Order: sequence, then C-alpha cells, then structure tokens
Amino acid sequence: MSLYNFSRRQFLTSTGTAAAAIGTSSVFGSHLFSASGFRREDDDKFKISLAEWSLHRTLRKGEMSNLDFPVAAKEKYGITGVEYVNRFFSDKAKDEKYLAELKKRCDDNGVESVLIMVDGEGQLGAPQDDARKMSVENHHRWVEAAKFLGCHSIRVNAGSAGSYDEQSKLAADGLRQLCEFAQPLEINVIVENHGGLSSNGQWLARVIRNVNMDNCGTLPDFGNFNLGGGKVYDRYIGVSALMPFAKAVSAKSTEFDENGEETKTDFMRMMQIVMDAGYHGFVGIEYE
Repeated sequence: MSLYNFSRRQFLTSTGTAAAAIGTSSVFGSHLFSASGFRREDDDKFKISLAEWSLHRTLRKGEMSNLDFPVAAKEKYGITGVEYVNRFFSDKAKDEKYLAELKKRCDDNGVESVLIMVDGEGQLGAPQDDARKMSVENHHRWVEAAKFLGCHSIRVNAGSAGSYDEQSKLAADGLRQLCEFAQPLEINVIVENHGGLSSNGQWLARVIRNVNMDNCGTLPDFGNFNLGGGKVYDRYIGVSALMPFAKAVSAKSTEFDENGEETKTDFMRMMQIVMDAGYHGFVGIEYE
C-alpha cells in the first residue's frame, strides 16, 4: 500500500518508530494540505524522496545493504525517490559493475536516484590550497557516480577554518572548483547547513552567491542549525535564507508526539516557506 493511503496515526500504529517518522513526513499528502489551508492543486508540486540516513542503524547492523535500499524505499514505504549516503558504499564510487546493479534495481522498481550525500572527503574550504584541491578531487568520483546513477546532484559540506570572511572566501573557492568539474556532467553541487558556519543561513547564502554558478545551490535542512558553542541559528530564518538557492529540501525529523506531529519543527510553517520560495521538486524525508 502506498504511503499516501495511510493517515499519520495509522502509519504510527502499523509500522513502528522509525517508519512512523517516515510516515509522519507525509505532511505533503492531500489530507494535511487541505486541512491546513493548502490548495488541492499544491499536492502535485512536491515529490517525496527518502534519505538513506533515515535507516542508518539498519544499514550499520548489516540488516540492509545500500543495494537493498531503493527496493525497500519502494516496497516498505511507497517512496520512489532515494537519496544515497556515500559512506554506505564508500568504496564503490568507481565500481561500474556495482553502480550498474544499483541502477538496475532502481529502474526495475520504478525508483529515481535523486542525489548522493557526500561526507568524509575533506574540507572544500580547507585553508591550505593543496588540501582544498585534494578535497575537490576527492569529490570528483561522486560527481561521476551521480551522473551514472541518474542523480541530479551531490550534497556536499562547506567546512573551513578561519574568520567569518575567510571561511566564506575559502568555501566559495572550493565549491567553484568542484562546480566547474560537475557542470559539463550536468550535476549540481548543493550544500547543506551541516554545523558550524554552514548552519548560519546568511553565511551560506553569501557563499552560494559568491560562487555564482548555475549548478551550485543549497539543500536546506529543517533541523541542522547548530552553530557550536551552545549557539543555535533560528531554523525558520535559516531555511528562508537558503530556499532561493535550493535544488533539494531535507525535511529533518527527530521526535514525534502521540498524534504523529514533529515536536521540534512546525512542518506546516516550514512547507509554507518552501512554497513561498517557489520550490517544486523532491522533499527528502530524513529521520534522525
């Protein structure tokens, strides 16, 4: 049965905690749109994708492999868009046999590969020129893997060091280099607010403007606004700042009440911000 055919409460009851988180994010379904003042025609403006990180415990335990993920997304949750995490196939970026099998499983089951979330490949804004260059080159294989799988983007981080302005310049330089490599392959390089200065919406928006390339954008995450040192950036202001550059959206969820409502984020308020930005595309469910 499709995810859309469940109410939030039915989904909570029938599939358990982790799946409940996924089900709760069906806030994009018609029953909630209509109940909250969204027009019925808004239903078709978004598609739901599933972030592989939602199942990271299952994957780490070996109860599911990266190859199994697309079929599980379709068969267990009725979701036909998937967002990979590179750490679950970190040694396979250049393994064409493996990638061909992953692509075949998607094609055979009507699943679309949306993006690859890339971590652990160095700081794109590293202060040292050689380290920054190496990080850019480390990401090349994931751009190529994304192209092979039919993804539209890779998600990267804008890690750096130094002052506010220095980090802005360094991150923009690394991103620009990577975008120049990805552009001929028609792959976007999108940055998530993912801790430190990247969780400052205004800072990250400034970085993207400074890169000034069509294939450079953002992946606004509803929950990643920890600046460090006990400081937190306002998530609604942050998402509002990042949405003009968004090429994907991450609907992060962590905790739910008895009605299946996310307790940390007002999803209706967030989705109104997304809609007001004119975004139409995949909204990724990421259960933390």
